[in-house]
Amino acid sequence: MSSLKLSLLILTVLSVIFSINTQTVHKRFEYKYSFKPPYLAQKDGTVPFWEYGGNAIASGESVRLAPSLRSQKGAIWTKQPINFDWWEVDVMFKVTGRGRIGADGLAFWYTTQRGDYNGDVFGSSDRWNGLAIMFDSFDNDNKHNNPYIMAVVNDGTKNFDHKSDGSTQLLSGCLRDFRNKPFPTRARIEYYLNTLTVYFHNGMTNNELDYELCFRAENVALPRGGYFGLSAATGGLADDHDVIHLLTTSLHSTQQQGGQQISNDEQQKLSQEYQEYQKKLEQQKTDYRKEHPDEVRDKDGEFDDWFESDGQRELRQIFQGQGQIHDILRDLNKKVDEVIGKQMNSLSMLTAVYSQSQGQPIQPGQAPMQMPSLPIGRQDWDALVANNQLMINTIAELKGFIIDVSRKSDSLLAMGGAGAGAGGAAGGAAINPQFLNEMRDNVNQVKQAVNGVAQRLTQAPQMAAQSACPEVSCVGTTTLLLVVAAQLTLMFLYTLYKERKEAQAKKFF
Repeated sequence: MSSLKLSLLILTVLSVIFSINTQTVHKRFEYKYSFKPPYLAQKDGTVPFWEYGGNAIASGESVRLAPSLRSQKGAIWTKQPINFDWWEVDVMFKVTGRGRIGADGLAFWYTTQRGDYNGDVFGSSDRWNGLAIMFDSFDNDNKHNNPYIMAVVNDGTKNFDHKSDGSTQLLSGCLRDFRNKPFPTRARIEYYLNTLTVYFHNGMTNNELDYELCFRAENVALPRGGYFGLSAATGGLADDHDVIHLLTTSLHSTQQQGGQQISNDEQQKLSQEYQEYQKKLEQQKTDYRKEHPDEVRDKDGEFDDWFESDGQRELRQIFQGQGQIHDILRDLNKKVDEVIGKQMNSLSMLTAVYSQSQGQPIQPGQAPMQMPSLPIGRQDWDALVANNQLMINTIAELKGFIIDVSRKSDSLLAMGGAGAGAGGAAGGAAINPQFLNEMRDNVNQVKQAVNGVAQRLTQAPQMAAQSACPEVSCVGTTTLLLVVAAQLTLMFLYTLYKERKEAQAKKFF
């Protein structure tokens, strides 16, 4: 029995839940809380049932809340508060500007009191009591997460945090770009049974049904009898903020007391009137066909337009393929937005870890710390590479020069030995003492030159510090001495070779 009672209880609960979820919602267009083109503004410039101020400009096609000039603010509000609990608002707007980055943004308001026309929060008042859907286009906190759509609920006691773009106060939000789109962007805001849902149309297509879910928040309690409003503001950067229409629809459930109930007698009366109207319409069609027989369709070709041709079928397939491609791109865009959101969360976590490692915890609303830059800049790196290449080229030249000197020295020694063998012993006795003295003098000169170079190197360290490569190791002292010794040896061998040639030439005279 206990299991039977439990099963009956579960069935009862499920039936109640199913009846709640499947209850029909009746929609009613509220023209007193809406505006749309054409003839949006009257000849005197007013908008019926609405009031606007600040820098807002109303025309027959749209309401420009803030023009593309610096420090402009404007707003438009309903004259009367709403008299229904649940509602749905469709806002079509365009935010356009010349720059890659815009400012500041646009906001939709539902508040207990109408805000200012030159307020501090997107052109409206701060410390509002109600709901604000903000379309923020400027990145104040430098987190690279704008343009951003967010919902902020305030009870009239909190100031909006501009430094953090309201990240510590938002109810929910999504990262969507709404600037400079080929078609107007749209937002559908629905508040029903304490559930706030925002759908967004990105303006990339002209399809009115191409909405995507931005966010959904439950258990949102808003005050009753509020005012609808729109506002916009610009700062150092400026965009045109144009609202094309705002359409308000009240939502009523069948279980709501204010809903209209139709009795059975009225339903039967309406159905009878509908049947009579259908009979009258058929009679009129028959009379018209009798009076105009030429305009009656041929029955043989009556169904020709019911079937599509090959060309129509190909066009339909092409359009279907383009629609599928667009759906795939839209899904990819959603995935990319999710990946970007995860990356932003990872970046914030890394920033928090870095700040804790530095011993400076992040305070709410505080801008994140910048990571330290590399110890060497791009210019220093280029200079280091250039100096390294110059040093390699110099070493290569020195290597080639030493090899050349060694080769020439070997050839001179060979030629000198051959000349000495051909000269005989007669001239050798006369040349040897003089040759030894000259050789001793040249060696002494080489020693003096080397000692002088060494003294200069030891006495002038500051000159070496002011050289072209202060941070890169230049040519060493040993290498310099070897090069100087090689040059002096080459000069000595060349002098010796020249003297021997002259001595051999004297023998023939």
